[in-house]
Amino acid sequence: MDYFNYLLTTTNNFEKIILVLFGISLLTQLIYYFFIYSRIIFYKKKESSGIDNPVSVVICARNEVENLAKHLPLILTQDYPDYEVIVVNDCSSDKSEETLAVLQTKYHNLRVTTINEDKKFHHGKKLALTIGIKAAKNEILLLIDADCYPADKKWIRQMQKNFTDKTEIVLGYGGYVNKKGFVNKLIRFDTFFIALQYFGLAIAGKPYMGVGRNLAYRKSTFFKNKGFSGHNHILSGDDDLFINSVANKKNVKIEIDKTSHTRSLPKNSLKEWFTQKRRHLTTSKYYKTESKFILGLEILSREIFYLSFILLLILKFDYRIILIVFLFRLLLQSIIIKKGMNRLQEKSFLFLVTLFDILLPIFNFCLIISNYFIIKQNKWK
Repeated sequence: MDYFNYLLTTTNNFEKIILVLFGISLLTQLIYYFFIYSRIIFYKKKESSGIDNPVSVVICARNEVENLAKHLPLILTQDYPDYEVIVVNDCSSDKSEETLAVLQTKYHNLRVTTINEDKKFHHGKKLALTIGIKAAKNEILLLIDADCYPADKKWIRQMQKNFTDKTEIVLGYGGYVNKKGFVNKLIRFDTFFIALQYFGLAIAGKPYMGVGRNLAYRKSTFFKNKGFSGHNHILSGDDDLFINSVANKKNVKIEIDKTSHTRSLPKNSLKEWFTQKRRHLTTSKYYKTESKFILGLEILSREIFYLSFILLLILKFDYRIILIVFLFRLLLQSIIIKKGMNRLQEKSFLFLVTLFDILLPIFNFCLIISNYFIIKQNKWK
């Protein structure tokens, strides 16, 4: 105690402010790691349906001929007794139509709906997805993107068994294929960390998003909430904005068993990934206020933590204390990240966590600024 009193009496006002910010940001970060991110580690499914409900898998595809030929057979040969696969061929100009026709001769459970291009009317994925959902014969809808594939033959079974009378939405994990290179690790960590957030908050009773690469909900829930009408003017958001508007602590479950995962190939360059991230970030401002506050506070506290840590080192504050605090957070973070990686079948980026933890908020901030100027420019035109 005497030592801390000494520090306070020998520290100037500016240093005290930085020290307080360092302490508050640390406490905030610990709350997130202890009470949100760690939930996935201890999560156990409470109940599951013993009924094999009929399922409609819905896929929207535009010029995805190679992915359709490669991934559709993995979806059409699932270990499940009663399901259909609906592919919405959305204005494709490649050989998707021919490929789908050939696959239909091999698989009786494949149904295809085609949207022909209209040069006077441009639409996004939401229209295609709505058409696919309308065409679905079954109440349980399971969504996956055309460039994704299930990691196991029990994917459908594992996702649908979560549907009980009270369940309307099931959030699954859609990860990326592990390849060599820094960009691959960055993309996979970003995807993994976002999953820690939306899984953890869903378990805590505050669900805010899902990913279209692996998401299930009831057809009746979609139409009861008027589908995408509340945000139809936004190109993206068919997954996160819809879930953000209709999910609550009683109607959502998560599924993280390794047999329920899907995988897809990530972008090969930072430029391609930035373009993808820029599109995704346009939806976050439409989240509920509570969701924006929770997510924004985490990012802000993380930035303040690192910035105040650096400033205290520059100001030559007692490095023993701040290094011990920094290493404590790093240790806690590493333990939770590692155990979370085990549950979501991720690997090979643990030793880059601190670097990614610093870089991602900076990247996101740059992309948000970029989006702002692009929108302003488009409005001016």
